[in-house]
Amino acid sequence: MHLFQRLCGGGAALALAAALAAAPLSPVSADTDAGNTIVTVQVDTAITLTALTSSFALTGIPGETPTTGATPVTMTVTTNNLAGYNVTVQAAAANLVGALAPTNTDVIPVSSLQVDGPVQGGTYASISNTTPLVVATKPAASAVGGDEIDNNYRITIPFVEPDSYTGTLNYIATTL
Repeated sequence: MHLFQRLCGGGAALALAAALAAAPLSPVSADTDAGNTIVTVQVDTAITLTALTSSFALTGIPGETPTTGATPVTMTVTTNNLAGYNVTVQAAAANLVGALAPTNTDVIPVSSLQVDGPVQGGTYASISNTTPLVVATKPAASAVGGDEIDNNYRITIPFVEPDSYTGTLNYIATTL
């Protein structure tokens, strides 16, 4: 006989064992502990210049002044900077060079090319290869999807050999 049965008596031990077996078992409690942490999201200033027209052409004969007119150079500036932004344009070189160079030695000074953007307000300004020209500015953050900017160009075609004269214009968007 087991010690438990001897201490409780044979019948009482069996009754206690039967009662324990019939009782529902309660789950064992798990130990827990809690803590917390602070999350900080640091948002920096960002600016992008996207969807810039990849090229444009002005066509005419010497003495004419063609413009981009209905098909301006467009771009989108997006920034979260509350102070806003400037967009500048500057030529990469002093001259537009003919495709037939070096046979064609004629060049068109880049300063002959003029731009009218939101800053100019209908007054064309000459492009430079030494000084950036502000063509758009805004003293606030852009719209969530960005601000679309249009620039119209014109040139009075000088007396040069027939050719396609090209150059590169560098646009830069800068936060204020």
